[in-house]
Amino acid sequence: MKIAFFNTKRYDRRFFDAANAQHGHDITYLDPRLEVNSAVIAAGHDAACLFVNDDGSAAVIEVLAEQGIKHLALRSAGFNHVDLKAAEQAVITVCRVPAYSPHGVAEHAIALMMTLNRMTHRAFNRVRESNFALEGLLGFEMHGRTAGVVGTGKIGAAAARILAGFGCRVLAYDVYENDELKALGVEYVTLDELFAQSEIITLHCPLMPETEHLINADTLAQMQDGVMLINTSRGKLIHTDSVIDALKTGRVGHLGLDVYEEEDELFFEDHSGDILQDDEFARLLTFPNVLITGHQAFFTRHALEEIASVTLTNLTQLERGKPCPNTLASW
Repeated sequence: MKIAFFNTKRYDRRFFDAANAQHGHDITYLDPRLEVNSAVIAAGHDAACLFVNDDGSAAVIEVLAEQGIKHLALRSAGFNHVDLKAAEQAVITVCRVPAYSPHGVAEHAIALMMTLNRMTHRAFNRVRESNFALEGLLGFEMHGRTAGVVGTGKIGAAAARILAGFGCRVLAYDVYENDELKALGVEYVTLDELFAQSEIITLHCPLMPETEHLINADTLAQMQDGVMLINTSRGKLIHTDSVIDALKTGRVGHLGLDVYEEEDELFFEDHSGDILQDDEFARLLTFPNVLITGHQAFFTRHALEEIASVTLTNLTQLERGKPCPNTLASW
């Protein structure tokens, strides 16, 4: 199969080349993100491979269909950036990598918590300047704290287990309860109860119409003063203006983000020589109790190996007409 890989980096090529030794696909690595203007580059290929910040809108799918694309292979678990109805109309099969790094993402969420709590990033910079003063670095013990986990799929479940290991009281909310977590002592509660009781809240739910801006002025008002809020899931789960207001009032005492609702034009690229145009993002960077990483929670060696292997296996199964369990839409 001839595959047009959009939005690729050196690490993508390294891991996909290694995985492709078992599949023998004809891969064309492309630097541009997939969008309307770049979609024409896919001409002459059977499939296009997309990442989380590529554009899979109806307009882009229409152009891809005109180029003869029959399959969209997402090298991600999330698929909110792809218009599945448009794919159906274009008779384009869509497949994804459903779970490639649950432990890695959960561990990164915990790393954000611990860094914000003990302020190791600030301490590191102080020590490099021979400043060994402890003033301003006071943290708290995780043991005995109440932590709320919103979404207990594979990532949320992994986070819940780590928090339970710290000795936290763990509350959880999900449409489907996990019996293994309940056996560990995790308490399933309503979302309102989780917001009201939790001192730490970590988001691990998918982005859907029902969860967009789940964290907003109203839900923030339900939370305790000084709450720690962590998001390693999808940026649009949090309404940025509302969380900035909550940071100013002290309702949010710590904010850890690996995702941002307008990240598409920022993340995965080097903008160090550019003038930052996003005023909300710039405002977040002014808070000393905000820690932001650039969508790197998934970024482990194991995850990249799994993404490459599953993505190419999906396409091999589709090429051979075999059932592909990771298919989102097949027409």
